[in-house]
Amino acid sequence: MRISEFLSPHAVVADLRARDKQEILRELSEALVRAHPSLKGDRLVEVLREREKLGSTGIGEGVAIPHGKLPGLTQLVAAFGVSRPGVDFEAIDGKPTHLFFALVAPENSAGVHLKALARISRLFKNPRFRASILEASSLQDIHALIVQEDSRP
Repeated sequence: MRISEFLSPHAVVADLRARDKQEILRELSEALVRAHPSLKGDRLVEVLREREKLGSTGIGEGVAIPHGKLPGLTQLVAAFGVSRPGVDFEAIDGKPTHLFFALVAPENSAGVHLKALARISRLFKNPRFRASILEASSLQDIHALIVQEDSRP
């Protein structure tokens, strides 16, 4: 599975405006709706917020992977956003979060969902890759960097 299969360039936000966790979830949901107009933004926000209530998806090192499952969804979808100033996302290391990878999966897709989370997590463990994303200025550059890094063996 490749990230390019579920992350559309239309769902990448090069400079998130949000300054808190709830606004980040809303802005990522809006990006998902831009890329997949049949989705409902309010429902996406609700799904992501419900998951956050179980514990923050801020995995540390400036990265968060908010995720959830949505009934009626037929395929895995994702949005990616960069917050240059960083946001308090209640990450496990207590540091500000800059890179957000929102993932929404069909309700009955545990295997695909978990594989995608693992792949994203592995990709963003690389400090040089994280730095290159923060240095990229356009959504096209960010998307290309993610696809390029994801294609490495």
